Amino acid sequence: MNQISRLALLGITVALGACSVLEGDKIDYRSSGKGPSLEVPPDLTQLSRDGRYTVAGGAVSASSYQTTSTGAPGAPTALSAAGDVRMERAGSQRWLVVNRPADQLWGPTRDFWQENGFLLAQEQANLGIMETDWAENRAKLPNDLIRNALGKVLDSFYSTGERDRFRTRLERNASGGTEIYISHRGMVEVYTTNLKDQTVWQPRPADPELEAEFLRRLLVKLGLPAEQAKQAVAATTPTKEAARVTTAQGQSAVQLDDGFDRAWRRVGLALDRTGFTVEDRDRAQGIYFVRYVEPGSEKSGGSFFGKLFGGDSGGTPLKYRVLVRSQGESSTVSVLDDKGQPDTTANAQRILKLLADDLK
Repeated sequence: MNQISRLALLGITVALGACSVLEGDKIDYRSSGKGPSLEVPPDLTQLSRDGRYTVAGGAVSASSYQTTSTGAPGAPTALSAAGDVRMERAGSQRWLVVNRPADQLWGPTRDFWQENGFLLAQEQANLGIMETDWAENRAKLPNDLIRNALGKVLDSFYSTGERDRFRTRLERNASGGTEIYISHRGMVEVYTTNLKDQTVWQPRPADPELEAEFLRRLLVKLGLPAEQAKQAVAATTPTKEAARVTTAQGQSAVQLDDGFDRAWRRVGLALDRTGFTVEDRDRAQGIYFVRYVEPGSEKSGGSFFGKLFGGDSGGTPLKYRVLVRSQGESSTVSVLDDKGQPDTTANAQRILKLLADDLK
């Protein structure tokens, strides 16, 4: 199919898709495969996949079901649990807490994404991070006369104009269990001319409802009955939290009205959502070790889909440290260079802005 025909079909799809309503459980993802290597934002990079990080694992059954809640002062509320699985919330973020070691959860979590129609583009068991390839939610396509007339032969060219990718992070907690975070990144295809003869892919905002839906599905995978999982998500209504940029002695930082535990979780999810490569983390010191590619440093070359979706940037990655420092119920987030010294460069300011925008 030539470019003009493809764009015409995209226009029909987008127009009809705008009239359709996506129900909460209407999700049918199909991975884009090895070709499209989307990155969000396009000036960030990630580590290449390394087979050393692949960990074998099998299904894990949950223990007996029960519903519990916690109400400790100053602690996030755990609103539903069954056996050793529960959902918790702090501010606008939700995550799972499972009373099992991370290595017992790696296999079932990897199987979970494959069962939901995704390929894994990255697996780093030593960091507890896995990331799906870009995939399309085919359930958003309208089931109408035009699509039926096109038939199954052309169905693969029928597109929603959207792609989604999910990162899962497994982090051990002090009690020996595991916290599981799911973050979403999205891209949307938009026209660049009034004639609607050219398109580009650009980032779209993270979707907390998609994150919540896959957390709900993972709850069921790990043993929570479906109805209880649905109630758990409904009970954890997100709330807005403050995040503001301050400057003192030439050093900018993001100020959070949170103690360390909540600030650490919020910054970790913000890094996941904005696509940073987290090479390592030291919770005791409050440091995330990240990689960043300076805008404009991209080199020519790379695959067609890499150029189209911003994946094969070829830029030189720079290393930074994101420091979370707390005093009581107040925390600051600052950017250090790779030597651990305060960084006041334009890149550091850009990183802080990305984090602040997501933390608000």
